[in-house]
Amino acid sequence: MLAIASGGGHWIEMRRIMPAFEGFDVAYATVLETSRADVPGMRFHTFPDFSRFALGSLPLLTLRLLKILWSERPAVVVTTGSAPALLCMALAKLLLRSKTIWIDSIANCDRLSSSGSAARWFADEWLTQWPHLAGPKGPQHWGAVL
Repeated sequence: MLAIASGGGHWIEMRRIMPAFEGFDVAYATVLETSRADVPGMRFHTFPDFSRFALGSLPLLTLRLLKILWSERPAVVVTTGSAPALLCMALAKLLLRSKTIWIDSIANCDRLSSSGSAARWFADEWLTQWPHLAGPKGPQHWGAVL
């Protein structure tokens, strides 16, 4: 399993669900090397942060994510969101046929994030943490991380 999230709230939410991964072979990926301390003894990768407003870093990000996916070959990718995680999830789905789980950040209480909206196309499980954002065609609400 690959658990991937950007920094800040995305990584905090990922840390909150880490106990659910106990007993699984998990590698973690995020943007800050300092986050390695959060997952001692686990395989850990970093990738450059990215947003739709900084498209210049997209090629480097894509190469880095491909390297991570090539080395890990995850059967499952789970993310608590962000644009880089969406790209990783899409690459894993298309190239490796990985099962994918998108958990939209709890910060998106009025509507799904733009990445969260796009995740519907690549997520096997497409989740929101807000019950009022769930719908019959998705995303589903299984509860909140925080």
